[in-house]
Amino acid sequence: MTTNKVTDEQEAAPVKVLEDVQHTTCCIVGGGPAGAVLAYILARNGVDVTLLEKHGDFDRDFRGDTLHPAIMELMDQLGLADRLLHLYHTRLGSFNLNTDGGAVSIDLSHLLTKYPYITFMPQVEFLTFLTDEAKRYPCFHLIMDADVKELIEENGKIVGVRYQPPDGWHAVRAALTVGADGRFSKVRHLIGIELVKSAPPMDVLWFRLPRKPEDGEGVAGTIHDGAMFVMLDRDTEWQIAYAIPKGKYKQIQAAGLPAVRQKVAEALPYMADRMELIKDWKQLSLLAVESSMCRRWYAPGLLLIGDAAHVMSPVAGVGINYAVQDAVAAANLLTAPLQQGNLTVADLAAVQQQREWPVKVMQAAQGAVQERILKGALQAGKPFKLPLIIRLPFVRNIAARLIAFGVRRVRLKV
Repeated sequence: MTTNKVTDEQEAAPVKVLEDVQHTTCCIVGGGPAGAVLAYILARNGVDVTLLEKHGDFDRDFRGDTLHPAIMELMDQLGLADRLLHLYHTRLGSFNLNTDGGAVSIDLSHLLTKYPYITFMPQVEFLTFLTDEAKRYPCFHLIMDADVKELIEENGKIVGVRYQPPDGWHAVRAALTVGADGRFSKVRHLIGIELVKSAPPMDVLWFRLPRKPEDGEGVAGTIHDGAMFVMLDRDTEWQIAYAIPKGKYKQIQAAGLPAVRQKVAEALPYMADRMELIKDWKQLSLLAVESSMCRRWYAPGLLLIGDAAHVMSPVAGVGINYAVQDAVAAANLLTAPLQQGNLTVADLAAVQQQREWPVKVMQAAQGAVQERILKGALQAGKPFKLPLIIRLPFVRNIAARLIAFGVRRVRLKV
């Protein structure tokens, strides 16, 4: 285990004088969906929890905005679903993928759930709602602008973190530190745990274009002449994912924006009149697609969840769903030990044992889609047809269930 260890001498050094040292039961680093959900559930159960968010707000560009049926069922269990759905959102009951060789639809409306659809809601709204609800509990503490720099280790165990907001150095000491700080996790880096990566065949360029009423609504995908586009309805805008072959971004940049505009217009002809709005490369955001997992999600006093423990491919948009399910599993297994003050490494290992298999199965399914469908779809100049098996109703029904609930349905037990 490799950490930036903080000794008593370092804490006393004049270059890093702490303005305060706070004590809590659980310190969660990262205010994304996994961190916010875990913090809420623990606070609801009377566990003192401090949530540290690196930034000054929750607003990020091109963050995942999908709340799958499994998440809405959790919100219902927590008594939050009705209030959450009063916020602006759109609902997706089916997803259509159009290709030159025909179309296929994945339909969620037949699923046995109170929420047979994917809820699209800006992530900033979801996180703000959840943390505001958590503030109702006196044992919940949210600290923004908290840029974690070091882990505090004593006798081979992580006992907290040191962070640096604009006003100086601070520390939070805790019985459990949770790294929920995303795919570029600082906590994971500090503890020295590495991701085991695979090499998906694509990257994604994100951009936005105005949405007109006659465009339709919801979500749609199109594969045309070596390009794949997924369009997400954002009320007045389309958020568009342009899938490109892995490592080809520089080549696309060299061809210039006119070539990008032409590619979009060819695949989405009704967007042709909006292409001139793409004027600068700064309007496009590159997501380097990755699928990876840590061999070990924990160390004494520390647990990784969500993207910090495993990075999901964007295929089927299940990243938030799996991160939140990690949080629910962690809450189910760790609430009692945290309440009783007898948390063990075995308790932390149990979280990985429960969640590792579903993550592996989903990543394998995503890998199969990438290799057998997307890899061929991204080869320009070659006619593309969806495999016959995708058109079979029972296969599409299985896909709908996996998208909605994951491999294993996770329910709150505390």
